[in-house]
Parts: sequence; C-alpha cells; structure tokens
Amino acid sequence: MKRILDFVLRKFIQTGSLRVTFSDGTVRTYRGRKPGLEAGLQLLNKQAERALIINSGLAFGEEYMAGSIVPDGCTLETLLTVLMENINGHGHVFEEIEDRLRYVTRAWKTLNSLKKSRSNVAHHYDLNGTLYDLFLDKDRQYSCAYFAREDMTLEEAQIAKKRHIASKLNLDRPGFEVLDIGCGWGGMALTLAKDYGAKVLGITLSREQLEVARKRAKEEGLEGQVRFELIDYRNLHQQFDRIVSVGMFEHVGPPQFEAFFKQLKACLKPDGVALIHSIGRMDGPGTTNPWIQKYIFPGGYSPALSETLAAIERSGLWMTDCEVLRLHYARTLAEWRKRFDANRDKIRALYDERFVRMFEFYLVGAELAFRVQGHMNFQLQLTRSIDAVPFTRDYMFERERESATS
Repeated sequence: MKRILDFVLRKFIQTGSLRVTFSDGTVRTYRGRKPGLEAGLQLLNKQAERALIINSGLAFGEEYMAGSIVPDGCTLETLLTVLMENINGHGHVFEEIEDRLRYVTRAWKTLNSLKKSRSNVAHHYDLNGTLYDLFLDKDRQYSCAYFAREDMTLEEAQIAKKRHIASKLNLDRPGFEVLDIGCGWGGMALTLAKDYGAKVLGITLSREQLEVARKRAKEEGLEGQVRFELIDYRNLHQQFDRIVSVGMFEHVGPPQFEAFFKQLKACLKPDGVALIHSIGRMDGPGTTNPWIQKYIFPGGYSPALSETLAAIERSGLWMTDCEVLRLHYARTLAEWRKRFDANRDKIRALYDERFVRMFEFYLVGAELAFRVQGHMNFQLQLTRSIDAVPFTRDYMFERERESATS
C-alpha cells in the first residue's frame, strides 16, 4: 500500500510541498512545480495508508480523529491548505473516481424526507448546548457574520448580519407577520420582534434549539410577539408578510429544491418578501465531502447558484436581489476557531479528545473551503409580485443606516 500511496502523492502534489513519514519510518518529500506552502504529516499505521487510497475524502478526517494522521512540523491548517490547494488543481485518479461516484449518489444521500430531516438536524444541533456557548457569539448566531468594517468583533459582525438581512426584508412598519425557517436558537426572530416590531413564528427541527429559543423569548418578555415551534417547513399552511431563512437551505438537498421554493411561494402573501441566506459554491453543482456528510452535516449540501436559480425559476418566484458574500464566512470561522481553541479543555470535558479533534478538523476545513476552494455565501431576495419591493435598491441602504443609528 505504501508504494501505491507514494505513486499517488507524486502525481498529486503539484503546488507547494508535502513531507510524509510512513508507518515504517520511511520519509518522502513531494514537491510541486508551483511554489506554495510546505507541510508535513506522519502516518502512524498501515491502516491509515490503506484508508487514504481506498477513500481519501472520508479517511483523512477519520484517521485524524483517531490520531493515526498527525501534522508534522506544521499546523493542521497548513497541512489542509496544501492538500486542498492541490485538490483544486486536479485531485488524483482515486479522488476523481470517488468524486464521480459521490455525484451519482448525491440525490439519494440528500433525499431528505420529513423523518430523515429531523434525524439529520438532531445529529448536529442537539449536541450539548454548552458547546455552542464556548465558540459562538452571545446570540448564538451559527451562520456567516457580516463584517461591514475591518475592525468588527464577532459580536458586532453578527449584529450587522441581522441588520443587513432585515434591511432586505424592508420592514418599514411594525406589525409584519414574519416566518423564520430554521430559526436556530432564536436570535434572528427575537431581533426582528424587538427592534422592528414584527410578529414572528420561528420553526426548527431541533428540540435543543426550540427549548433555548422559547426560554429566551420568555426572559426578554417577547412571548406575545414571538412563537417558536417544532415544525418542518413542508407542513406549514399559513401565509406571511415576510419570510427569512438563514443557514437552513444547506439542509434542504437538491431533490427538494423545487419543492422548497414552491412552498416558500405558498407561504408568502402576494405582496410579501423573502430573504434566503445560504452557503454556496462558485464552481457549479458538486457534492458534499463524505467526512462532512458522515460526521457533521448528514444530508447537507452547499448549493451552486445555478441549480438554486433553476429551482426558483420553476417555482414562479421573482428573484429581486442577489448578493454574494465571499470571505465573510472565512472570517467568521476564524473567530469561532479562536474561541474553540481557547476552550479546548472545557470541550474535552464535555465530550472527549476524539470529539475535540473532529470539531477542530471541521472548523479548520470549513474555513479553508471559503479561503481556497470557492465556497461563499449568497443572499437571495424573493417575491411573488414584480412590484413588491421599491424600484431601486436604495431603500436597503437607508434601512440599514437607520437601524445602525437607532
């Protein structure tokens, strides 16, 4: 297996260099033709070598979690940067075969039924709530922040994100009925109620999030204005003035895209406005990394705009605005990583070392997906009517300035 892996790595590394110490102590250095970072790794047993050949996309993360792959003379970030930059170039023959097979099976893996969707959400969002307090901001915004200024803290950038989204909802008077699909721990819904006078229904499939969101509404005296329920968006039969969904569309899955937007249209009043905030990819339809699919977000998929817009067109909705946020999530994840690293011991006490390594691998890999692999965020404003929003975009900036100074 070492000889096969050696052959693969000689073809694979075209940018930077990678020094590999095999399980028998043999050291090989693979140098690319293009300049780049230098990284090193140790393979501590033959199982790790074999796994990297058979299913590298899944195996690398699993072996890192098990401690069988160890960065050598560099950080995990540097090691993953070298590997991900080379995957960008061409991958290798085994990785290309794996990717094609993943694409063939992606519809099945993201066929998120009502039952499967509840299970998928519970896998990640029903973890010990203390975990999220240890690396998120105080409002528990678990999505891309908006760094309107270079010197913003994470807390400030998450407030700016909510303000940015609210401006696109055009909440120009109190009393709007708003649906928040995938409301998380309630931060967006509570903000829209408190700062904009909206009446909000927040829906989630996470029992942990539901409990926290309801508690927060009670503590802030907003129970009469905000309601949180354990409901799948497909089971709603009510219309709203505004609909917002932040970080939920990534859990819908391509087979359900068209149904999602048709349901969005059905739940939107004729003059209503919806805002969808989602992770996306700039290089067209693809697949979810198998390690992420198995350990972090089962059923999850970051959509390309091309496949998203095709589903919107078939739904009959107007796309009245689109904005792409490029490196905002990379900065957000970098802030989460700092807080996670500062609390490693506390997180280890909640779970164990394997969990810490798993979550570290997720956060580092996710940040690099935005820095070097074409991931981004997009915000889509959607309406049923051609004239549901003002003639120009000026109102967005005006609303944002007003809420920033109030």
